[in-house]
Amino acid sequence: MALTVDPSPSPAPTTTAAPTLRRNSLGGRLVLATLAFCLLFTVVVAALRTWSAWQNNVAAMSGELQLIAQVYQRTLSKSIWDMDRESLQAHLTSAANVASVGQVVVSLQSSNRAPEVFQRRREGWRPSTLAPVLHVKLDYEAFPGSREAVGEFSLYGDERVLWQRLRAEMVAIVATQVAQSLLLASLIMLMFSRLVTVHVRRIAQHLSQLTPLNLDTKLTLERDRRRQDELSLLVSGVNQLQGNLSDYLERQQRDEKELIAHRDNLAALVRERTLELEKTNDRLESANAMLDGLARTDPLTGLANRRHFDETKEIEFRRAQRNGQPLSLLVCDIDEFKRYNDAYGHAKGDQCLRAVARAIESTCARAGELVSRIGGEEFAVLLPGTDAQTGTLLATQLLQAVAELGIAHRDSGTAPFITVSIGLAQFDAERMQSFDALFEQADTALYLAKSRGRNQVAVAEPQKSLDDKWS
Repeated sequence: MALTVDPSPSPAPTTTAAPTLRRNSLGGRLVLATLAFCLLFTVVVAALRTWSAWQNNVAAMSGELQLIAQVYQRTLSKSIWDMDRESLQAHLTSAANVASVGQVVVSLQSSNRAPEVFQRRREGWRPSTLAPVLHVKLDYEAFPGSREAVGEFSLYGDERVLWQRLRAEMVAIVATQVAQSLLLASLIMLMFSRLVTVHVRRIAQHLSQLTPLNLDTKLTLERDRRRQDELSLLVSGVNQLQGNLSDYLERQQRDEKELIAHRDNLAALVRERTLELEKTNDRLESANAMLDGLARTDPLTGLANRRHFDETKEIEFRRAQRNGQPLSLLVCDIDEFKRYNDAYGHAKGDQCLRAVARAIESTCARAGELVSRIGGEEFAVLLPGTDAQTGTLLATQLLQAVAELGIAHRDSGTAPFITVSIGLAQFDAERMQSFDALFEQADTALYLAKSRGRNQVAVAEPQKSLDDKWS
């Protein structure tokens, strides 16, 4: 907490209302955190209770199927023994009308013919692995002591009934948990407001009304003084801080008189030091400018950088205009270098750039030729006194030199090793008024080489304008 203190006499203090931060209140954030926890707890509890309810519903349906089997087992056995088909059909229809039953099947056993099957299925019912199934053997005792198997009675539970019951229980579970969460959040908010929020606002109001003239006013809270908690520590700290500020103001007023006496000398000293710093800054700027001018080499490959290339290209371009000498430009680009970086890593990529740079530099080693790295994997070769025919031969040698490096590139769609594509353009004094036109032709030729499959040289036709196509 910082207070701006004016040592000069000030008018009567003005009362400023303490700001209310409803949007970022601690109580609101506490309620949100409680609701988030309750929501998570509700989801977990609801999931567990839902799983338990499902198991209970399955067990209940199994009990219902067993009860139905007990009710119909004797009557069905008698109908089969008496070969009363109408009674059998009636019992099947009655059993199938029970809500929890999806399908009823009765299989008749006979020693001299194939089993006969009777079934009743509820409309829309489908076989399910979730609903219980009950199979009961049907026996009939025609005479005391002589029981004979007459068939099998199968009951298939209806999964739709299970889901219907589960949905009803889930609504009740979720409603109960949400109500509990809301009640808990409301209780926490109420307790926090009574125990903390009211007193924090009182402290904020007291601090907002402090001025150098009323630092002796102590902070008090309307609460039981016997309570010794965090709020009590805060009140004690605020009052102690006010006392320290009051002592500080007294010392400040005594020191101001001494400071005024030394103010003029200090101002002169500051002006002197400022002049020295300005001179030092001028010397540093000059040194930085010299260093920037000397930085003309690419630190990774050791070739000329873009600054060196830009300086040299203008000199050679004006010389070609003035003397009518040929001037050619090669723009080279490593094929699919991004895939190489992705496959082998950036450390291998840097090694590859250095190897390609050495191959280009060794191929283009005549006096006056300048090899530069002008981009990430892009190089430019400036060829003064070289026409397009000689430049094409040199570019072909350059392709061969890079290929002979044999740097493996398994993700390349051009070749299993590193290759380059080259665009070549020759200066045309009648059509080119700046070096940018020559560079644009070479760059367009490079694009043509890539579109034709890479690992080749494309030459711009100097007799055509920039809007024409390249061959």
